[in-house]
Formats: sequence, structure tokens, C-alpha cells
Amino acid sequence: MKQEKFHHPSKDIIETKGTILRGKTICMCLTGSVAIVNAPIIARELMRLGAEVITVLSKAATALIDPSLMHWATGNPVIVKLTGEVEHVLLAGYRPNAAGKADLILVCPATANTISKIANGIDDTPVTTVVSTAFGSSIPIVIVPAMHESMFHPILEKNISTLKKYGMDILGPRISEGKAKIARLDDIIDRVIDLLITKKDFEGIKVLITAGPTREPIDKVRFVSNRSSGRMGIELAKEVAARGADVLLIAGECMVKIPDYINTVNVVTTDDFINAVKNELSSKDYNMFISAAAISDYKPIERIEGKISSDEVKELQVNMRLTPKIIDEARRKNYKVYIVGFKAETNVSRTQLIDRAYKRLLKSEIELIVANDIGRDDIGFSSKDNEVYIIDKEKHITHVEKSTKRYVASRILDVALENYHKKGK
Repeated sequence: MKQEKFHHPSKDIIETKGTILRGKTICMCLTGSVAIVNAPIIARELMRLGAEVITVLSKAATALIDPSLMHWATGNPVIVKLTGEVEHVLLAGYRPNAAGKADLILVCPATANTISKIANGIDDTPVTTVVSTAFGSSIPIVIVPAMHESMFHPILEKNISTLKKYGMDILGPRISEGKAKIARLDDIIDRVIDLLITKKDFEGIKVLITAGPTREPIDKVRFVSNRSSGRMGIELAKEVAARGADVLLIAGECMVKIPDYINTVNVVTTDDFINAVKNELSSKDYNMFISAAAISDYKPIERIEGKISSDEVKELQVNMRLTPKIIDEARRKNYKVYIVGFKAETNVSRTQLIDRAYKRLLKSEIELIVANDIGRDDIGFSSKDNEVYIIDKEKHITHVEKSTKRYVASRILDVALENYHKKGK
């Protein structure tokens, strides 16, 4: 497996979205499924987070795409056959700390044929041989099936169960339109990140997190809400779970899918959020509470029964009242728990943003607060990116520049954990 002797232009995208995969090498194995058209996109998203990606193609895969496409996508030579350079050993053999060795094998897409071969120890393609070698070297393996639904039958399910039994990760498929489709891009990236985060620095720590918007009813069908997608809180939950925490997520009506492995309590209104948080903090021994939900500051004083008729009511006035601050309620309920709050502002200066957040931290008697400007279109609410300032009681400020919300979540948790230990929690 010859290495590039120059800097390939495609590698200019590395770390443009964050550094969470910096220093990691991912071997992406491609097989003969039409879902292979997603491979360049997946590879380059991994690169944008800092990873080096090396691709291995089966013969069936080369019938669908030319290997030069993946060479272009990754900036690395593509392996289409095993030679005297013993590429499978270079990539996946037991070679501790060896240069070029893969940290993770991602078989994506994986056909029924390849899955069944792996499950039965058949190594007759570059992909199956690399996977077999990686299995013997205890390298993490993620398999992402993609095929026609009729091929996803009990025999294949038995083979998948065998792979799971031996510790391989199976992601998906999504059954839709008569197809067993490849998993969603975000889910693939998340699973890779989860497996490659080696530090388990939150083990033994119990964390409560809120995410998403509230909905305050006006009548039976109308409500007051905000634009929150819930993504920031969900990314925090995924990150802290990957780092070993015992986590519970209290979530409103999020626009982003919550992974099945995250224990979740679903709520709707501000009162629902507050009651759920107070109940958890009073009945269970949480170490940390992260309040990332976009709790409505106001709610209608009265809820009108039934549905307001637009034929009869030409003008509608809704009287609103201030809602309690959830971090204030949490602090009153539990004075021992370490609390991280969020403060959102629009179109303010950096100084104003930080000062207003710090005042809220002092007023609510919490340990840490995360400030961000939601007036910007490129970060915040519906965006996959964010930029924040993390402020502690001494007004020490950590600026996290615009990055993916998963990376921002990792930095928030880094600061929170360091501060948590300094306080002797």
C-alpha cells in the first residue's frame, strides 16, 4: 500500500468541521451495493472531522464505481486487491502503534453476501480479508447493511446475530420502499465517533440533560413555541454517554432523532420540563445537570378549551406570563448537583453576550454557563453547527469557535468535567 508522496488537494478539507477524529485512521470497506454512491460523502465527512480515510473495494464494488473516485475523495490510494505488500496486515494486523494501522473498520455499504461471508469466516475478497484480520486484532468493526428488503431474511438475520455476538457493530438497515437501506449519514458518523472516543472520563458520573423546545398551548390545536431543534442537547447526551456517563435525557418535541440507546423522558410544556427535572433531582443521585432545552420564557395565562374559530374571532389577544427558570428550580431542589446552564442572545456584542450570561450564572447560583448568539443564521437553532462561550464562576472564558454541535458538546463537557473536579465534586 503505497503512501502519497505529496499533499493531495482533497486533504485540504481535513478538520474543517472539527478535530474530534484527529489522529484516527478509518479503513472504509466498500462492497457491491448501489448504496456505494454514498461512500465519497461519508468518507469526506469523516475527513472534515479530522480522520484519515483509506478505502478497500471488493471486485463487485469496482463494477459500480471506479476506484479513482475514492482516491479523489480521500486523497489516499485505494486497495482493490491484496498483493505482496500484505495490505490487510498493514491496515488491520496486530501491530501495536504501527504507522498507517486502522483504528476502526467501517464496512459501508455491506451486502448480504459480504455479511454472510464474514459471519462464516470466508476471506475471499479484499474486504472480507481485512475484516477477518481486524477481528483477530481486536480492531472495532462497524457494518452498515444495504440491500433489497427481500434479501434481509432470517438466514441473513442469523448471520448478523452471529456478528453481534462476536462484538461487531451493526448499524441499520432502514426498511423503506422495498429496500433495506443504508443507515443515515449522521448515524454512521456518530457511531464512528462513539467507538473512537477512547476516554471514558465520565464513568461513575450520573448526568441529567434537557433538550428541545417547549410547547405552551393557546387552545386545543395552537401553541406558542420556538425554533429549537433539540440538536445541542441531544449531541451532549450522545457525547457524555460515549464517555461512560449514566445519562437521562428529558426532551421536548425535537426535530432531530434521538438515538434509541439514550434513555429519554418525553415532555411538552415548561411545567412538564420543570416537574420532570425536579422529580429526577429529588429522587435520584445526579452529579450533573445540563440545561440545554429552549424553555419558553412566557406562556399563555389561560388555555382556551376547544378550538378558537377563525370564522368568529377576527382578532386574537393572548395574555402571557413569565415562566420559572428551570435552572433556578433545579438549584432550589438540589444544592449539591453541578449545574450547567445555557444563555441565548440575539445580535449582541461579544462583551454583552458574555456579561449577560455571567449575570445569569451568578443570579441562578450555577457553576457553568454556555452563551451563544442565536441571531446568526449559520449557528444555533436549526443549524448543525454552533459557536459558544463557556463561562465559570470566576468568569474564566473558553471560546469554542464555529464547529459541529457534536464537537461543541465535547468541549462543553471537557470544561464542565475539569471544573467539576476542581470544585471537589
